[in-house]
Amino acid sequence: MRYLIFKIYTLKIFFNSIYSKILLKIWGVEYDIGLKILMCPILVKHKSAKIILGKNVTLNSDKKYYHLGMFSKVKLMADKKESIIKIGDNTRINGVCIHAFNIIEIGKNCLIAANTQIIDSNGHLLSFDNPSNRKNTQDNGKPIIIKDDVWIGTGCIILGDTLIEKGAVIAANSVVKGHIPANCLYGGNPAKLIKKY
Repeated sequence: MRYLIFKIYTLKIFFNSIYSKILLKIWGVEYDIGLKILMCPILVKHKSAKIILGKNVTLNSDKKYYHLGMFSKVKLMADKKESIIKIGDNTRINGVCIHAFNIIEIGKNCLIAANTQIIDSNGHLLSFDNPSNRKNTQDNGKPIIIKDDVWIGTGCIILGDTLIEKGAVIAANSVVKGHIPANCLYGGNPAKLIKKY
């Protein structure tokens, strides 16, 4: 019985992956060979925006076999004119929301754990001169660049105007803004240096 359930589940994943790839093509998402999709992601894309996925990228929205609680599917939003999301080769995205107003670039061989939010904009302007109008404003966003071999733990928030250098590790539930040097462990709110390797 277990074997039969596993087989049905495997077939479901297989057909879901094919369906997802067809949807990506329809939406104009560029992807390379080896793209692995576990359960259909949420995709919102402006016609002039770009979403580019490298070789062997994994988009995992499957809660069943993931080692943590996953609160939502992978969500890729490039819903502003000419916004860009670029994900490098061999990178694994697990139940993460990536929302680009401007540009979000993730390097090769990165691991990004579930429930992380990567957003390059505040959404609205601060508008302290007219707070009641805040809801009618929109921030343009500042780039987020995540270099190769970065590991971002579960539940992190990565804000605009951030550069995370090669090999850095961000501890779970951290809030990150600014420059994170290479081969360092950062954590906390706001994230601070824990150890340099």
